[in-house]
Amino acid sequence: VQLVESGGGLVQAGGSLRLSCAASGRTFSSDAMGWFRQAPGKEREFAAAISWSGGMKYYADSVKGRFTISRDNAKNAVYLQMNSLKPEDTAVYYCVARSGARVGVEPNEYDYWGQGTQVTVSS
Repeated sequence: VQLVESGGGLVQAGGSLRLSCAASGRTFSSDAMGWFRQAPGKEREFAAAISWSGGMKYYADSVKGRFTISRDNAKNAVYLQMNSLKPEDTAVYYCVARSGARVGVEPNEYDYWGQGTQVTVSS
């Protein structure tokens, strides 16, 4: 099983980026997926998660109202639209998936992790 992120990069504060995650090796259409992030010198933290149908979405307070998570089960993919980016959003962003429908916000609730994509927001 592989989760491959793309779409990271360098952007100025106030700008936008769209992260994509393509899954292969198994289908996650019945499973929760999400995004975590890890800033330099900090612990990995929850950013957003989405139920198998896309009907339920959860966000960290720090990104609520600025980030939008979505998924396309036909493509076995999950996305993170990030708007109004701030320097404190600078981090490596990880795509995650679990074997199960329950949406979690803790790292240990997810079974599969991508390699991460760097997002850098300059002030």
